Amino acid sequence: MNNMSGEVKIINYDPQYKEAFKALNEEWIKKFFTMEAGDYKLLDNPEEHIINKGGYIVFSLLDNEAVGTCALVKISDEPLRFELSKMAVSPKAQGKKIGYRVGQALIDKARELNAESIFLETNSMLVPAIKLYEKLGFKHMPVSDSAYNRCNTQMLLELNVQTG
Repeated sequence: MNNMSGEVKIINYDPQYKEAFKALNEEWIKKFFTMEAGDYKLLDNPEEHIINKGGYIVFSLLDNEAVGTCALVKISDEPLRFELSKMAVSPKAQGKKIGYRVGQALIDKARELNAESIFLETNSMLVPAIKLYEKLGFKHMPVSDSAYNRCNTQMLLELNVQTG
């Protein structure tokens, strides 16, 4: 049982949490897989490769410690599309719906920006993550090119879809 009992706050990217962004993600990636070039690119330089390119990163703070994070990486402008990427929750804070909250915060951001869709890549062995993405509204799609060797599952959330 963990002893973290404070209030969970979701905040936008702040450079003081840059190392937490990398550490939280490295922790789960190394537990299940191997760090790849794409991981180092985003985790070592989140401002350059995510924020400065029109993307967003949020953190979940518990007792003023970053215990969860997720990124929205811009894929294209016309139509506006994003990738939900680098979602990580510290093992000591799991079970507090932190993954859901950081994911929902970024989905809300994408909706606010009138994005067409959000795409994500994961691995079928990460069952709790896939169940979370399904709960957030993502649907499975055929797997196409991925920058990651570990990717065998791709999902899509369509937003602001025009009908008629």
